[in-house]
Amino acid sequence: MESARGSGPLGVLTWKKVKDGPKSRGRRRWRKGRAKASRFSHGMDLHTITQSLVTLAEDNMAFFSSQGPGETARRLSGVFAGVREQALGLEPALGRLLSVAHLFDLDPETPANGYRSLVHTARCCLAHLLHKCRYVAANRRSIFFRTSHNLAELEAYLAALTQLRALAYYGQRLLAINRPGGLFFEGDEKITAEFLREYVTLHKGCFYGRCLGFQFTPAIRPFLQTISIGLVSFGEHYKRNETGLSVTASSLFTSGRFAIDPELRGAEFERIIQNLDVHFWKAFWNITEIEVLSSLANMASTTVRVSRLLSLPPEAFEMPLTSDPKLTVTISPPLAHTGPGPVLVRLISYDLREGQDSEELNNLVKSEGPRGLELRTRPQQAPRSHSLIIHIHGGGFVAQTSRSHEPYLKGWAQELGAPIVSIDYSLAPEAPFPRALEECFFAYCWAVKHCALLGSTGERICLAGDSAGGNLCFTVSLRAAAYGVRVPDGIMAAYPVTTLQSAASPSRLLSIMDPLLPLSVLSKCVSAYSGTESEDQSDSDQKALGMMGLVRRDTSLLLRDLRLGASSWLNSFLELSGRKSQKSSPPPVESMRRSVSEAALAQPESPLTLKELSLKGSSEATDTPEMSLSVETLGTNTPSDVNFFLLPENPREEDEVKEELSPKDRSQGVSNAFPEGFHPRRSSQGAIRMPLYSAPIVKNPFMSPLLAPDSMLKTLPPVHMVACALDPMLDDSVMFARRLRGLGQPVSLRVVEGLPHGFLSLAALCRETRQATQLCVERIRLVLTPPPAAPPP
Repeated sequence: MESARGSGPLGVLTWKKVKDGPKSRGRRRWRKGRAKASRFSHGMDLHTITQSLVTLAEDNMAFFSSQGPGETARRLSGVFAGVREQALGLEPALGRLLSVAHLFDLDPETPANGYRSLVHTARCCLAHLLHKCRYVAANRRSIFFRTSHNLAELEAYLAALTQLRALAYYGQRLLAINRPGGLFFEGDEKITAEFLREYVTLHKGCFYGRCLGFQFTPAIRPFLQTISIGLVSFGEHYKRNETGLSVTASSLFTSGRFAIDPELRGAEFERIIQNLDVHFWKAFWNITEIEVLSSLANMASTTVRVSRLLSLPPEAFEMPLTSDPKLTVTISPPLAHTGPGPVLVRLISYDLREGQDSEELNNLVKSEGPRGLELRTRPQQAPRSHSLIIHIHGGGFVAQTSRSHEPYLKGWAQELGAPIVSIDYSLAPEAPFPRALEECFFAYCWAVKHCALLGSTGERICLAGDSAGGNLCFTVSLRAAAYGVRVPDGIMAAYPVTTLQSAASPSRLLSIMDPLLPLSVLSKCVSAYSGTESEDQSDSDQKALGMMGLVRRDTSLLLRDLRLGASSWLNSFLELSGRKSQKSSPPPVESMRRSVSEAALAQPESPLTLKELSLKGSSEATDTPEMSLSVETLGTNTPSDVNFFLLPENPREEDEVKEELSPKDRSQGVSNAFPEGFHPRRSSQGAIRMPLYSAPIVKNPFMSPLLAPDSMLKTLPPVHMVACALDPMLDDSVMFARRLRGLGQPVSLRVVEGLPHGFLSLAALCRETRQATQLCVERIRLVLTPPPAAPPP
């Protein structure tokens, strides 16, 4: 007997006794062998991996073909024949993508784009199959060989390899129809719709079962498996609540079948991502907002002296213009959709600094209950910091708050020695665009004006955000420049989304296998944020709010179940989540909740634009300038205005791309992407509920900064982006960096390997996420460090 460390509920490490028998020793040897094989295959080129895999597949196929007419032997022989066929068919397509992938990099020091990611992902699948084939060849005669287990895993990875071959062909089609150097499709939206219509019918369940997270670093995979089990269980009981069925404690335990049946889990995961609405994802992503979970997360994070939720009153104020400080512009409170209302921000500071305990700031504090105020008196206050960080959280514009991101923000506050203001903007679909932008801009201006209250002199200001928050960082800065007020000294955006159009790109093809960012979920979030969601809002709002309200109310039961272990905790939580709410949601304000796209299309022919901002002196009073929703920004932009599909810097690059594609390749349509005889697996979940065309509003540069004209992008401060090589949003960062680089704007892009979208929220999970988080901290430090003084003449 020996002690082994395992993972208990909520990731808490526990100790348990395990029997060190032949089976456990064999599993450990297999895991060590897989890690060794992975390192070995990492140094092999694509052709060598393919040829080695084909040789082993043929050997195994011959062996099992000679084992008689049994069903298992026949299936094993068939699966190795399939591996051989798919590997040989995949290699030429990957080679073609790899031969031109360098043309789409930002620079030679940043070899990253969606084509490289597609090749890397397929290579990971080939490497895993290579290791599995070696294992089978070495152990197939052993009496301990687990035939059914190995067969199921081989069939799962064969299905994944087949779908990856389809993605490689789709990548070739993008090369054929895109302009040289462009990662996003530019042209007729009918072609984009045809592409999406084909793409969304692909089978996805194989990527969410046994193959879940195979492309990520090994330390991430157990977390993804836990999330997937929780998601499908949550989805099952969410559906029961939706249909009015009763949820009992005994029925909840049946969700344990998802933990022991990967194929069933994959099929259910696919059903959920295709059929459940944005309110389900809003409720699931907001699980971390529950008092118990947020308290546990904060207990494990850095202890800070100040963590206060502030409510900024909806009152207009004046801001000086950077061009002439004697002139001011009025910053009015947010108005879109719901009318004027307070904006919530969270002040986080490692030390208690001057101004942070002032009476004026205390009057703005909003109570959060027993843990809301972490301000502790100190004999001596620290002086005001020279820097201020303004943070905007991610969550697809529909979920999470600063509370979800507080654990890593506390670490930032300690490492950077600067107070952090994290903005809690209103979320879609209840508050679609431009409400979040208005609130973030209002809070940004308020923080700049009142930085002394926040414990900062405001000498250096950095805007930082992740995912949707990165998008809002860019658009807030663009709006600040349009108003003529101070823009931040720099922006740090982690894995930002820069265009909300439903345009195809090679990295977005990865959404078919990404458990955190499936394409249909992205589409639902964009529809919610753009105000084009078509479903009944009132009923869905009532369901989502009712679930989360009951979960918070029954926290005491959850605390009791924490002692019973991970399984008991999960089932108890799902029971609470599944109860039907008896409360009714407040009636919507009909006059204020009209879709922004409808309002924009109803604009007069000569609307107010940002160029017509009213300036005034300190003694004058004028109306607040509003963000333009003119036809110029909402309509179709001409290539001269929006040229984000960059031409190659080297004129020969266009010829290189054309040489790689035959005339037949360039003339084929999207529906003819596959060669004769190849048929990918199609989804059995029915038609997916997602729009195939983008609403006009998403072309607004304040929604999609990648589509902004050059004149607007030239107003941005230095931009530092940290992206993930396996993120469906990778091409957003690469193309945005290329646009800024082409305009001569200071921009840097760092791409981390092996991590999923949202790694900041997983900062404490493993060494790789900590290193990536530290990279974000270093980017912020660059912004907060004053530039060196010019040498004297």
